[in-house]
Amino acid sequence: MGLSHLDDQGRVVMVDVGRKKTTQRLARARGRITMSEEAFDAIMGHGVKKGNVLVTSQIAGIMAAKQTSLMIPLCHPLPISQVSVNFSPRKADRSIEAEAVVTVSGPTGVEMEALHAVSIALLTIYDMVKAIDKAMVISDICLVEKSGGKSGTYRRTEDD
Repeated sequence: MGLSHLDDQGRVVMVDVGRKKTTQRLARARGRITMSEEAFDAIMGHGVKKGNVLVTSQIAGIMAAKQTSLMIPLCHPLPISQVSVNFSPRKADRSIEAEAVVTVSGPTGVEMEALHAVSIALLTIYDMVKAIDKAMVISDICLVEKSGGKSGTYRRTEDD
């Protein structure tokens, strides 16, 4: 399978999606940030001086999804239908999992938008809490699911 961002002479091109069928598309991405107990407790107890960390990070993730084409070369600007960013705190390992779901009715998918949303949401958590814990680790950012378009449905399995 050839790379779609290269022409027949190997030059970089933006893929022409003008003739692709418009379909309902969805992408779900996930990632995690692990931190000290002090940082985790500050976030969960709303004790971070910069404000409500999870609300601010949720807004940052939504904004990121909407701006993906400005940050990733050759990524198409899309009329996104919906973006959600949600968090699952896990006290046992002092981590917060972020999940983004992005939908669009269009000729190309929104995988990059969902991955960008998760990445920026987690980076915002880091930024807001770095005064408490500079050793936080962002990890496991991945596409969990995508649907729509010619390639159909993809769901991450335990083996991926």
